[in-house]
Amino acid sequence: MTARGSIRLAALILASLLAGCSSPQPPSTSLPPTPSPASLPATAGTSTTVSVAEGYLPGLEGNVFIPVDGTAPIPLVVMIPGGAWRTADPSGFAGLARHLADAGIMAVTVSVRAAVDGVVYPTPVEDVLCAVGFAADIAEANRIELGSIVLLGHSSGAHLAALAALAPEDFTPDCAGATTRADALVAIAGPYDVARDAIAESLFGVAYSADPDLWDSGNALLKAGLRPDLPVLLVHGEDDTIVPTSFTTEFGAALEEAGHRTTVIVLPGANHDDIYSAGVSGDLVVDWVADLGP
Repeated sequence: MTARGSIRLAALILASLLAGCSSPQPPSTSLPPTPSPASLPATAGTSTTVSVAEGYLPGLEGNVFIPVDGTAPIPLVVMIPGGAWRTADPSGFAGLARHLADAGIMAVTVSVRAAVDGVVYPTPVEDVLCAVGFAADIAEANRIELGSIVLLGHSSGAHLAALAALAPEDFTPDCAGATTRADALVAIAGPYDVARDAIAESLFGVAYSADPDLWDSGNALLKAGLRPDLPVLLVHGEDDTIVPTSFTTEFGAALEEAGHRTTVIVLPGANHDDIYSAGVSGDLVVDWVADLGP
């Protein structure tokens, strides 16, 4: 997929959104269990929802949302949850994933290993790369003709997704199957410049002062110059009190300068926890993915 560098900064006013969150750091969530690219049974409703029993890596969970009436080629969105790099529970993505499937997009929500599992960087990024290949394998097993493959993440998951999408060659994941590069990135309320966020010590296992080179190797802002053909959508809530909007505007400016086709949307009234809900950013993601084309 190719992209032409341009940027449009937009503010979309949404009414009646929840008030901003007061917690001083990203919320921790709990980690679940397991998936596999088997042929999937359909369930009732406008989209197919399946929990897969065997994982792309031991102990990791995948939930697959396949549109019933999608028009080929069908876009694929692989969704990476946040959790302050401490945990990564994908259950909060269920509403957005179903919204995407109802709009004709295949969505796969995955858990990745985090600090609670005793792992540090680069393992969580390598898990993301394995998850993209796993999701593509599910599509192939179900005879789905794929269009664009999009990585989507929220909060710390947005940071991990950005690294995996921009710098896949920097990592050597040990996956059960082949890896697949993402064609586009949707990053929601992410702390991309980890040097500004002491909570990222959960990801690296050491303080920045102890190993700045390690932290720099996992700094998504410093990877903005890679893969300039990668289109990027950045979304942030103006009322986010956990991750400041400056993380997104700085990252967007760096991406645009590097030649990425970059869209930055800051939503007034949205906070860190509701920004990735179907009712707040669902239509934005659907429309942006549709504009990517096959």
